[in-house]
Amino acid sequence: MKYTANITVMPLKALLDPQGKAVSNSMANLDLPEIRNVRVGKHITLEVESPDEKTARQKVEDACKKLLANPIIESYEFELTKA
Repeated sequence: MKYTANITVMPLKALLDPQGKAVSNSMANLDLPEIRNVRVGKHITLEVESPDEKTARQKVEDACKKLLANPIIESYEFELTKA
């Protein structure tokens, strides 16, 4: 069975987000001073072939922990759907 994972990786809330800070600071220049506290992360979509949803979830979890997110500075969450 084929599954699609939509993964969101974000900097930990306790850490400074320089990209987000730069975007926040630029909002006033764009005439959007109401927008503040921007956090910038990444979105990853992947497909996984697996016999069942539980195994697919474990494979995606392993990919996130081992490669897609740095657990020291980032958190992640994902949604798994049948492809």
